[in-house]
Amino acid sequence: MQLSNNGFKIIKNFEGLRLDAYRDVAGVWTIGYGSTRYHDGKPVKPGDQLASDAQADALFANTLGQYEDAVNQCVKVPLTQNQFDALVSFTYNEGAGALRESTLLVKLNEKNYAEAAAHFLAWDKITDPKTGQKVICDTLVLRRREESQLFMLPDAHH
Repeated sequence: MQLSNNGFKIIKNFEGLRLDAYRDVAGVWTIGYGSTRYHDGKPVKPGDQLASDAQADALFANTLGQYEDAVNQCVKVPLTQNQFDALVSFTYNEGAGALRESTLLVKLNEKNYAEAAAHFLAWDKITDPKTGQKVICDTLVLRRREESQLFMLPDAHH
């Protein structure tokens, strides 16, 4: 499966667009729509800039493939487009390793879709760069709630 246009919009909305490199809430250097690495795998560093929205879109599209692949490889049960979009948004934000090790994935692969949806909500913390403590992040609370709701939303039939 591939991310739908709706899925693109959701991720871009949560990530926001920044053409100048910045530290995200967890202190990781980031650029564009939440990319932490470039096409060639090099990490984003302070002072980096993207020339245009189009360059940010290209980086986003390039980065996205690995997260679509992770969902396609890890999930062993049928998914709706909305479920796939929610899972790619989650994986784009938390990483493929987080998906692979999650109870969310275990429940999903047991075909327990409702339980899987509930497990999005557990992923609402970041590690504070100053203290090293896990703290609840309001933005992640909102993102996980929206992903969970999207996951349970039946696809629109045209």
